[in-house]
Amino acid sequence: MLNPVALRRSSFSIKSSLKQLMANPFLDPQFEIRWSHLEPSSIEPDITLALETSQTSIDELAESGSENRTFDNTLLALESATETLERAWGLVGHLDSVCNSDELRAAYNVMLPKVSEFYARIPLNQKLWRVVKAYAETDEAATLTGPRKRFLDETLAYFKDHGADLPSEARKRLEDLEAELAKVTQKFGENVLDATNAWDLQIEDESKLAGLPETALATALADAKAKGLGSEASPVWRFTLHYPSMGPVLQHLDDESIRRQVWEASSRVGHEEPHDNSDLIWQILRLRQEKAELLGKTDFADLVLERRMAKTGAKADEFVTDLHDRILEVHKSEYEELCSFKAKSLGLKSGLLKPWETQYWAEKQQKELYDFDEEELRPYFPVDRVIDGLFDLAQKVFNLRIEKRKTVFFEVGSSGEVPEGAVEVWHPEVKYYDMFDATNGRNMGSFFTDWHPREPKRGGAWMNYLRTGAPDEDGHISPHLGLICGNMTPSAGDRPALLTHREVETIFHEFGHLIHHLCGEVEIRRLNGVNVAWDFVELPSQIMENWCWERESLDLFARHYETGKVIPDDLFNKMLRARNYLTATANMRQLAFGKMDLELHRRFAKEPSGELDAIISEIQDTYVAKLDPPAPSNVRRFTHLFSSSVGYAAAYYSYKWSEVLDADAFTRFKKEGVMSAEVGMDFRKKILSRGNSEDPEVLFQDFMGRGPRLESLLERAGLRS
Repeated sequence: MLNPVALRRSSFSIKSSLKQLMANPFLDPQFEIRWSHLEPSSIEPDITLALETSQTSIDELAESGSENRTFDNTLLALESATETLERAWGLVGHLDSVCNSDELRAAYNVMLPKVSEFYARIPLNQKLWRVVKAYAETDEAATLTGPRKRFLDETLAYFKDHGADLPSEARKRLEDLEAELAKVTQKFGENVLDATNAWDLQIEDESKLAGLPETALATALADAKAKGLGSEASPVWRFTLHYPSMGPVLQHLDDESIRRQVWEASSRVGHEEPHDNSDLIWQILRLRQEKAELLGKTDFADLVLERRMAKTGAKADEFVTDLHDRILEVHKSEYEELCSFKAKSLGLKSGLLKPWETQYWAEKQQKELYDFDEEELRPYFPVDRVIDGLFDLAQKVFNLRIEKRKTVFFEVGSSGEVPEGAVEVWHPEVKYYDMFDATNGRNMGSFFTDWHPREPKRGGAWMNYLRTGAPDEDGHISPHLGLICGNMTPSAGDRPALLTHREVETIFHEFGHLIHHLCGEVEIRRLNGVNVAWDFVELPSQIMENWCWERESLDLFARHYETGKVIPDDLFNKMLRARNYLTATANMRQLAFGKMDLELHRRFAKEPSGELDAIISEIQDTYVAKLDPPAPSNVRRFTHLFSSSVGYAAAYYSYKWSEVLDADAFTRFKKEGVMSAEVGMDFRKKILSRGNSEDPEVLFQDFMGRGPRLESLLERAGLRS
C-alpha cells in the first residue's frame, strides 16, 4: 500500500535564518532527521510557522502579476512555495502512523483542518490562477516538451479539477468541504486503531491452543511476557487483533469457540461505541458526493478517476464486472468443494461454512490436496535474510547497491550525540539503508524500514517518502529519502522473526514502491517517483511479488534460519502446485472490495443513509460466498477507503488493474530471463525512473512494446478458460 500523505523535499523559500529553522525541529532542513527532537509540543508552532511562510510565498507569487512569466518564476516557484510545509506536515503524519500518542494525536487534530484549508485554498486563489493561466499563454509555454510540458498540463488540470473556475460562493464551500473531510477521515482511522488496540485475549490453558503453529505459540507467549502477564510456572498466551497474532488463530486453531471469539472481535472493529464508524462513513460519502457535484461531476468516482488510467467510474466498474464474470463459476465451484470437504471430514451433510472457519478448513483442504502446509515455509524466511536477499536481487536485476547504516535511538525529548556515520531512528527496531547506482556509485537515496507491530503503530503495510530529490548543479537528481513499514510476525525468545510467504510478498511489494521513489530521475519533483496515477502506482510494487515465486530468486533469500539450506525441491514444488489454490476466491475477494467501493461512491453516496451491512450484502451478492451466519462487512474498518480525504476511495479497483499490468509486464522477464539485468534495467529506465513524466499507457508501451493483456493475469492465476 502507498501512503496517501504527500511528502516532499524541504526547501525554505522565504527570508528566514537557519538559526530560526533549527529552533523549529519539524522545519529542520537536514537530510538526516533528528527524530528525538520531534516533540508533539513543537507540532503547533512549527506547522503554524510553515503555514505562514508558505502563504507568504503563495501571496508573493499571486501578487507578482501576469507580466514576464517564465517556467521558473511561475511553475517552479509554485512548486517550491509549499515544500517546507509539505515536509514538516509529512513528518507529523508519519509519526501519527508509527508513534501515536494522546499528545501527538491532539496536536495533529488541531492542525489538520488548518493544513487542509490551506491546501484547499491554493487552486481557489483567483490571482494565483490568473498568473498560472498567463504563463500557459506565453510563447515559452507553447514550446515546452517532455516533463516541463507534462508539468504545465498537470498544473492546469489540478487547478481546474479543484475548483479554480468555480464562482466565489462555491469556492468557499469547497474549502469547508476539504476541512470537514480531513477531520472525519482522521477520526475514522483513529477509531480503527483504538478499537484494534482495545481488545486482547489471554489464554492460560495451553491445551486450548491445539493446532496452533509453534511460531504463533512462541509469539503469543512473548507478547504476554512483554505485558507482564504470566510466569514461568503459570504461562499466559496473549492474542490481539493485529494480523500476525490473529491470522494463525483463524487459520490453524482447532478450538472453534476461540476462533469464533477472535473473529467476532475483529468484525466489531469500527462497529461499536465509542469507536463506531457507521455514521462517519455516511458523512464521508456525503461530503465526497457534494464535492464532486460542486466540481461538475456526477459522482466522486468520476472526479478522482479523470486523471487516472480508468478515466471514469463506469470504466472502472466495467473492468471489475468483466473480471467477476470471467471467474464467477470457478469461484462458486471452489466454495462448494470447500463446503463438501468440511462435511466429508466431519461426517456431516454438506452445508454452508461459518465465517470463523473458512480459513481453517481451507488450510486443511490445501494440506490434503497438495500435501502442503504454509507453515513449513516459515523457517526459510527469517526476516533479516529475506531483506538481505531482496537487496541482492535488487543489485542483480536493477543494478542497485544497498548498504546498511548504523542507527541510534533516543527517546523523544531526550538529548544524545549521534555517532559519526550513524543515523537516528524513531524506534529501536527501525533500520536505515543507503542505495547507490551499482555502476557509477551515485547515491540515489536512503530509506528506513520498520517491520513489526506495536500498539502505537497503525496496522497494515505501507511505503512513504520523506524527501524527493531535485536536480543539482551537475544536473543529477539529489538523493531521495523514503521508508517502508509493516506489521510482520515478530521474533519470539531466541528465535528470529520467521515470516509467512505472504509476509515476504508484502515486503517485496512495499520495496517495489520504494525503488519507484528512489529511482526517480524526473527533473520536476512533483512528477517524480510514485506521484503517478493510482491505478498505475501499484505496477512497480506488485511486479516485485513475482520474484517470491521463482526458484532462482528464492534461493537468494529463502534459507533455513538454522541450517542455511535452501527450500527443498519437494517443498518448492508443493508450493508451486498450491499457488493457485482457491485462486478465484482470492481474486473475487479483491473484486468484491473494488465493487463495494465503486457502488458506495457512485450510487449510495447520492442518498447517504441506510443499514450498511444490508446495502453491502446487496452490492456483493455474487462476489462473496454465502456463510452461515452472514459475515458483516469490513467497511467500518476499511482504512484504504475512509481514513484519508481521498486515498484509495473510488479506486480500490487499482490493485486488480495494476495486477493486470504486473502479470503482463513480468511475462517479459519470464521470456528473457527472470534475473535478466538487461530487462531489469529497461524496467528501471522506462518505468521506475520516469515517474509521471509521461502518460502511464505510454510508459507501459515503451517497456512492453504493446498495450497490456488481461489474459496474462488469468493465465498466471490458472483461470483462463
